[in-house]
Amino acid sequence: MSFSIAGKTAIVTGGANGVGLAIGRHFADAGANVMFADMDEKRLSEELGEQADDSNIRFFAGDLREKLTIANLLSATIDAFDQVDILINGARQVIPSDPLDIEDDSVRTLLNQNLMPALRLSQLVAKRMIKQSGEGGEAPAGSIINLSSIAARRTHPDLMAYSVSTAALDQMTRSLAVAFAPSRIRVNSIALGSVMSASLQSTLKENRDFRDDIEKHTPLARIAAPTELTETAQYLASDAAGFITGQILTIDGGRTLLDPVAAPAH
Repeated sequence: MSFSIAGKTAIVTGGANGVGLAIGRHFADAGANVMFADMDEKRLSEELGEQADDSNIRFFAGDLREKLTIANLLSATIDAFDQVDILINGARQVIPSDPLDIEDDSVRTLLNQNLMPALRLSQLVAKRMIKQSGEGGEAPAGSIINLSSIAARRTHPDLMAYSVSTAALDQMTRSLAVAFAPSRIRVNSIALGSVMSASLQSTLKENRDFRDDIEKHTPLARIAAPTELTETAQYLASDAAGFITGQILTIDGGRTLLDPVAAPAH
């Protein structure tokens, strides 16, 4: 079976840079209509401005922590492409945390950033997928893919908040997969190891030893490029993965095969 997504419409959050941008561009090249969404309007315009409006690419800038913004994103997608078949929840934030600091509010911050927008957007998009697919059919209604992290099951004190938020995202994936299955909507996650995202690039600039630490604890001994994840996302979005739901697919260069507690999981 082909991994085709041609003619389908995808929303990709976190679409201004890194993994989200790479997935969105790959989907557009594969013939899908793509709505890139991100808070960074300037970066969206720089990356996509020349392609938007006269092609299968559009972009939307806004804070997806706000319910109205989520509703506006879906409306903009329907206005542009009439439907939505694929949702990539790719917006993620990583901030350090101190488990001994009772004033540290990073867990709340990252749950509000990494979990709640993905949940609310998934719920709203699922309702649209159900409406456009009709009742009683057998054809797939849609695919939702969450970008998670191996931090969800690794222990690193400085990344406690990020670990908690991604663990919650993985459990949300499983719960929504069961809840949406009767409506023929599949929900899966891709748990990432170290991928050259915008946040990781920034971290590496500040700490040159961090790259060596990551590579030392990764059997394949390198950091992945965002483009190495795009075809996996396409497979999960396509009808070829029609019997796959509720799964957390790990892409980490073998990192989780090792077990040192202090190894970074970014």
